[in-house]
Amino acid sequence: MQNSVLILDFGSQYTQLIARRVRELNIYCEIHPFHKVPQDLSAFKAVILSGSPFSVRSDDAPHPDLSHIKGKLPLLGVCYGAQYLAHFHGGKVAPSSTREYGRANLTVVKDAETLFENITENSQVWMSHSDTIKELPANAITLASTQDVLNAAYRVDGEETYGIQFHPEVYHSTDGKQLLHNFLIEIAGVVPDWTPGAFVDMTVAELKEKIGEDKVVLGLSGGVDSSVAAILLHKAIGENLYCIFVNNGLLRKNEFDEVLHQYKDMGLNVKGVDATARFMDALKDISDPELKRKAIGRAFIEVFDDEAHAIEDVTYLAQGTIYPDVIESISVNGPSATIKSHHNVGGLPDFMKLKIVEPLRMLFKDEVRRVGAEMGMATNLLGRHPFPGPGLAIRILGDVDLEKVRLLQEADAIFIANLKKWKLYDKVWQAGVILLPVNSVGVMGDERTYEKCVALRAVESTDGMTADWVDLPYKFLQDTSNEIINKVKGVNRVVYDISSKPPATIEWE
Repeated sequence: MQNSVLILDFGSQYTQLIARRVRELNIYCEIHPFHKVPQDLSAFKAVILSGSPFSVRSDDAPHPDLSHIKGKLPLLGVCYGAQYLAHFHGGKVAPSSTREYGRANLTVVKDAETLFENITENSQVWMSHSDTIKELPANAITLASTQDVLNAAYRVDGEETYGIQFHPEVYHSTDGKQLLHNFLIEIAGVVPDWTPGAFVDMTVAELKEKIGEDKVVLGLSGGVDSSVAAILLHKAIGENLYCIFVNNGLLRKNEFDEVLHQYKDMGLNVKGVDATARFMDALKDISDPELKRKAIGRAFIEVFDDEAHAIEDVTYLAQGTIYPDVIESISVNGPSATIKSHHNVGGLPDFMKLKIVEPLRMLFKDEVRRVGAEMGMATNLLGRHPFPGPGLAIRILGDVDLEKVRLLQEADAIFIANLKKWKLYDKVWQAGVILLPVNSVGVMGDERTYEKCVALRAVESTDGMTADWVDLPYKFLQDTSNEIINKVKGVNRVVYDISSKPPATIEWE
């Protein structure tokens, strides 16, 4: 990558958004922690400094040596980055008497032929800071202000160094993408050649060179990431890719057979393994969510290892790791607190002596879908909602058995089918049904019932980090509830979950 952008992360909650916006400009970028600046900068055409929860005035503020960057590469400081460039180069940062959070409007805009080209006064920007730049370094010039912030943007004379107090990466900065375009393409001269087609060509060539004639085994899940990874590898090494699709008994109704056939129709060398009984035995009498996840993880590794050993001379294990996973593992503050464990994250047991290949490790989720579309993959596969690795086990609150799985599969199938029928499926990021561990009294005909309650869950999100419940039409909810109660024996009550994330999670376990 000789046409890249380096983003130095100072711990901001928005750092991933900066990368996403840069990628939307068809420009490749990488996020690195501020304390792990790459030694070799030859591949980078520009550098962006992120925001931070720290104050530049505090003793423990991030303070990397940027002498090999500032004045040598085009540099843009965002929020903390802007304050950092001012504070440590002769300016003055102080607590703001009028702290600015949320929307603001530019009142003065200069330099309209460079950083602010095609951006007018009154452009809305998004602020999130408690300090302000009181004085700029002697060789810096103010470019933009807001009602409360004099130095909302500035540049350093004689350098391609810029600072902005606002966040161009967030949706509410209406001209943020234009500003990033101006800095990266017009000022830094970065060529916007990071396209799905270019990624496919480059990755296939790299996989051919790396793997050669070796064999690769890949566990397919039916999800977008593993499917796109499989097609990329198939283009590179053909029949030397051995795919294993495990039915853990916790998939959606008919999903194992339908997805297995779809994979075979795509030309993949895939083996379907029905391990339902093995997983049900592993889950017997377990009701704790974490213990369920761990039991499923152990069972999956055992099944997968058995199948992998049946293939002679396998060298590599392929995984559908994507960039947010990579960023989390190298983040400034280390991996975040564990909300719930993931059965396919955390490395391989020692007995699986395989090298790892991760063809998607530098892509965001939306980029994975675009790459899949570039390779001609079916829209219905690329548009599938995310589905948890442990499957329906974590949508059955409490212990798991085949009858509960059957009941939930039936209810879930009705919910998903109705979302598609009403043309709501593609407007929802993720949807599913949860089986609650309670029975409630009902009346069907003249008979009293004492049966299960299920909860419908549908959320909208971009990356799953935050999510909000979808305001589904009342008539849709009414029809879906009636159909579930009438057709799924054992259910007499349906509720709709209207919790956002945070404070709730998308899944209930």
